[in-house]
Amino acid sequence: MMHGFDFEIILRTAPYLFKVGLVFTLKLTVLSTVGAVILGTLLAMMRLSSSRLVSVVAGGYVNLLRALPLILIIFWFYFLVPYIVGWLTHAGRPIAVGGFTSALITFTLFEAAYFCEIMRAGIQAIPRGQVDAGYALGLNYWRVMRYVVLPQAFRKMTPILLTQMIVLFQDTSLVYVLSLTDFLGAANNVAQRDGRLVEMFVFAAVVYFLISYAASRTVRMLERRMAIVQ
Repeated sequence: MMHGFDFEIILRTAPYLFKVGLVFTLKLTVLSTVGAVILGTLLAMMRLSSSRLVSVVAGGYVNLLRALPLILIIFWFYFLVPYIVGWLTHAGRPIAVGGFTSALITFTLFEAAYFCEIMRAGIQAIPRGQVDAGYALGLNYWRVMRYVVLPQAFRKMTPILLTQMIVLFQDTSLVYVLSLTDFLGAANNVAQRDGRLVEMFVFAAVVYFLISYAASRTVRMLERRMAIVQ
């Protein structure tokens, strides 16, 4: 079955695949997650705002982003971000921001819509009595959120946040269509250069599976520990 499968090409190119491709993928995943969690939390607070206008704006953003294919948004931002940056800086012309920056902005904005719903559920899971107790102590809305609600919401939602991060890790492979050198892009570069598509794409699939599986197992272990503590 494995007759003709060239393991040597995998061993020879592994340093390039991991040092260049995987580092790019992990860097994009981590930075996008941090940005998306921050923006998603702000959107969640907006969706729960007593102001109908603020709630509708945040809800419209979330529903719009979740209704569009990610690959389409990647193309949009890749070509539009230079024009947006040029307009914001009054440069009068498109400003090159680089593929990585464009991808980072895209994934941050897109994933924020999903992290928003996760954090909204976490915030709503906090008993109303704790919020009222915070107000009774003289805290304003933002301090109640900072010291009372959000710490507990993050703790409750940590497994789900990490699960969404795994999904984001897998989705980053879509930047391959922009010819960026993520892990899949690096594997494709080698495959096209050496004519070893089967070996490279099988190896890429194995690596994605192992990382995602290990991360999923870690999340399940965390869920069990949190269940015992609670």
